Amino acid sequence: MSPLLRNRLDLLAQPASHPLLTDCLHGIEKESLRITADGSLAHTPHPAGLGSALTHPRITTDYSEALLELITPVSQRVDGLFAQLDEIHRFTYSQLGDELLWTESMPSRLPASDQDIPIAWYGTSNIGTLKNVYRRGLAVRYGKAMQCIAGIHYNFSLPPGLWQLLQEQEGGQESAQDNQSARYFALIRNFRRYAWLLMYLFGASPAVCASFLQGRDHRLEPLGERSLYLPWATSLRMSDLGYNNNAQSGLNICYNSLDNYIASMLNAISLPYEPYAQLGTHDANGEWQQLNTNLLQIENEFYSPIRPKRVANSGEKPVHALRERGVEYIEVRCLDIDPFVPMGIEPATAYFLDAFLLFCALNDSPDLSDSECEHAASNFNLTVKRGREPGLLLNDGGNERTLVSWGEALLDEIAGCAALLDQVKGGSACVSSLEQQRAKLRDASLTPSARVLAAIAEHDNSFFRFALAQSEAHNRYFRERPLDPAVQAAMADEAASSLAEQAALEGADTISFDRFVADYMTQSA
Repeated sequence: MSPLLRNRLDLLAQPASHPLLTDCLHGIEKESLRITADGSLAHTPHPAGLGSALTHPRITTDYSEALLELITPVSQRVDGLFAQLDEIHRFTYSQLGDELLWTESMPSRLPASDQDIPIAWYGTSNIGTLKNVYRRGLAVRYGKAMQCIAGIHYNFSLPPGLWQLLQEQEGGQESAQDNQSARYFALIRNFRRYAWLLMYLFGASPAVCASFLQGRDHRLEPLGERSLYLPWATSLRMSDLGYNNNAQSGLNICYNSLDNYIASMLNAISLPYEPYAQLGTHDANGEWQQLNTNLLQIENEFYSPIRPKRVANSGEKPVHALRERGVEYIEVRCLDIDPFVPMGIEPATAYFLDAFLLFCALNDSPDLSDSECEHAASNFNLTVKRGREPGLLLNDGGNERTLVSWGEALLDEIAGCAALLDQVKGGSACVSSLEQQRAKLRDASLTPSARVLAAIAEHDNSFFRFALAQSEAHNRYFRERPLDPAVQAAMADEAASSLAEQAALEGADTISFDRFVADYMTQSA
């Protein structure tokens, strides 16, 4: 353990510092495709009983009209976080009719034509139309299949008082906002160094339905008649078959400071890109098909395992919110849906993530050089495709090191953070979860990716049959536990209110959509 990490842990272990760690905030965003009983992609509109996908605070859609996104309120406690996620699931299932939620990150059987994958619709307001056009742009740039991948986003923040305490102990003349942003970027740099460990421990997408890659080149191996896989893969979702793409492969987004991050992101969203220019912003019928012809339409188009975040105002660009008010929390975006648990993520995962992220925040975190960025990206990519391969070697500061030995050494360091969190919050949940992860390093068959392949083998080597069986089981789990009538009624009222709010937005627009897009794109940053 580095001296800096030890000193910071000792400082936070003092009783006067304990309230700072109890004030950590958590949130989960969980995506799931709506499917029909036979496992096909649902083509129905977003269920009216779920309210407005534009304005509902807890239930929305991501890329596709069929891709639900369930969002928990912010919670201090992990048990409260999962109680909220469970409640949202139970209400959602009550409004799905005879449809189910697909419990895998990689999509169900997709239609033969991209045109048959419905893009999410958010109504006729300018902001709703902007969200729809942005998704049309994703379709023409990357195809619709890639946008049907689902995942878990884990939002996490440490309280401002903790950052201020560290600053007081270690010196520094920055403003509180600049200090907090700088320390979040230090967390992000360490996350990039060590995110490969999360992919080994929690990756759960080693196989896909062949329909996902129809017409695309790939190097996957056949599994049964209609499935594809890589034998040692952990997360094909996070590989170049999933969220990574050639157009963005040359981007060098800098995480060494907020100013550098904003500058590199602004460059990416203003950089002309000839293939997109040839498409134009409007199609042959004069309809909007992308917001602009630059390399990125907006910064959210950049696919990253982690993002610095700040709650933005309606119609405000995320990068503008960051520049004006600094980093508020981080969003971990690389988690696959765990098909073995009904909510797609279990509390033990959250407890480990808290310890891992605290470690990233407190450990030494020098700026990343270009070569370090390359090593971090290589380690991540090797792990998503070959993470369970015996003896797999990663690059640790220019030296080769096996994934298992490096992982065990990291867990030894993270253990101090896990023990501190348990000390402050009571119980042994964080340390217990860390030991569960240590067992996965010692026995790769315990990882979700290995368990998925074993379960697929029990379903005639069919990814689809395994995933549909899990979807049916989770469907029963939620439907057999209806909400208390008072809670159900309150959530129905919330959905109705969101529809009214959408209607109000649609009636309040005073400028054309063309003008709205122009104003949005020219926000100062």
